[in-house]
Amino acid sequence: MKTLELPISEFVIRRQQFCDQMPDNSVAVFFAGKEVTRSNDTEYLFCQNKHFLYLTGFHEPDAILVMVKNSTHQSVLFCREKDPLKEVWHGKRVGAIKAKSSYQFDQAFNLDDFELTFADLLSDKSQLWFCQGTDSANEARLMALLSTVKGKSRQGIVAPTTLFDCQEIINEMRLIKSAAEIDIMKQVNIISGGAHTRAMEKCRAGLYEYHIEAELLHEFARNGARHAAYNSIVASGDNANILHYNENDQQLVAGELLLIDAGAELHGYAADITRTFPINGTFTEPQKHLYQVVLSAQNKAIAAIKPEVTLAHLNDIACEVLTQGLLDLGILSGDYQQLLADKACKKYFIHGLGHWLGLDVHDVGNYQVKDKRQLRPFKPGMVLTIEPGLYIPADDTEVEAKWRGIGIRIEDNILVTDLGHENLTVNAPKSIEDIESLMAKHR
Repeated sequence: MKTLELPISEFVIRRQQFCDQMPDNSVAVFFAGKEVTRSNDTEYLFCQNKHFLYLTGFHEPDAILVMVKNSTHQSVLFCREKDPLKEVWHGKRVGAIKAKSSYQFDQAFNLDDFELTFADLLSDKSQLWFCQGTDSANEARLMALLSTVKGKSRQGIVAPTTLFDCQEIINEMRLIKSAAEIDIMKQVNIISGGAHTRAMEKCRAGLYEYHIEAELLHEFARNGARHAAYNSIVASGDNANILHYNENDQQLVAGELLLIDAGAELHGYAADITRTFPINGTFTEPQKHLYQVVLSAQNKAIAAIKPEVTLAHLNDIACEVLTQGLLDLGILSGDYQQLLADKACKKYFIHGLGHWLGLDVHDVGNYQVKDKRQLRPFKPGMVLTIEPGLYIPADDTEVEAKWRGIGIRIEDNILVTDLGHENLTVNAPKSIEDIESLMAKHR
């Protein structure tokens, strides 16, 4: 399957947009990620720093992007030099010459040139921009170079006197997705939704959670998304009441539910989908009742998404539905309005309703939280998850036995559009009828 990729022009535009927000006579620095040792002389699969990736599209470790703002913009990349021997062992390197032309930087140099060249770029600038508090080693490196430039004051060279944390600026840029980004996010959702469908088709009592995890990863990779966006949660029975469960080693038992929270990553962009379904293909009556409460809450919250709405408002909607549903089932008791005021449903709905989604699963961007409420109005181009859930552990003796050990979460990825919203998670069944019908075909 051929997957979509962002054109290089997209990264050039982003660098221009970032530089437009820099003051004249300033320098900004972004560092690529580093390879991390897994064991002895083997490394984890490399994951690029997402701010760096957003501005460059460059996938090698250890690289550095410098942007200079005077009367014009200048982008400079420092990357690993070409080395035939190392490339035989560890793979091809782009090299400075090809990086400059292929990624459309104004200049490109080998990493060994960074200290000397950066000191020259920093000289006589008034501000140094970087992401503060995110990379202590590289931050110390910058401070050492800044001290070097300060030491040249007798030569008439002036060092920056203002250090500026530019994270908020790039976070805000990343929050609003371009048309090209949205196309990739649609594709990674289709791939991920197909994996959830495959999991339902392959699920059988007697298998182990890791068998289903393998089906997910297979479906991701065969459709061009080699990596999962995060460790897949494949939680059967009471394991679903552990929010970030990922041991994935228990045997599947007929009569229990299976909660899967899994999404692929495509060209850096994440999907984040959760489905909960019966291992033997048919919901029990208690499971069905609880599941429908969660689904109704999700559907009503999603239906309300449009520009200027807030996550706080959606959370109110979801909590209203969950509270009424739990009251109808006898899991909560008392006056409905008082239960709402007391946030009684939060005993069983123990996490937030959603989060931003993009290059990171929990993506960057200010939520404008006040009094623990997320009050930022939605704008077209934002992508967020909506994921209500209900969790009743097996040892909760305050409820009837029929409800115990049930954990349910349903999660979709939603794009805010000019007129409303678009659900990107369109091909993973979630109604009771669709789930049972699909699974019945593959028994």
